[in-house]
Amino acid sequence: MKLKDVRQDKNISQRELSKLSGVSIRNIQAYEQGQIDINNASAVSVYRLCKALNCKYEDILDVKNS
Repeated sequence: MKLKDVRQDKNISQRELSKLSGVSIRNIQAYEQGQIDINNASAVSVYRLCKALNCKYEDILDVKNS
């Protein structure tokens, strides 16, 4: 799953996620639209998003299992 899918599954708006995580709504929008690669986001931002969504980092990052 990606950020948008997880967020929608939890029924949380982008604005709500921004408030819960402390990550700017502009960054959340950019991650979801692919304008900014979430894999290049800071560890703190990924941590905050995962904590707010109660998910694992693998759920929102493009992690390849090899």
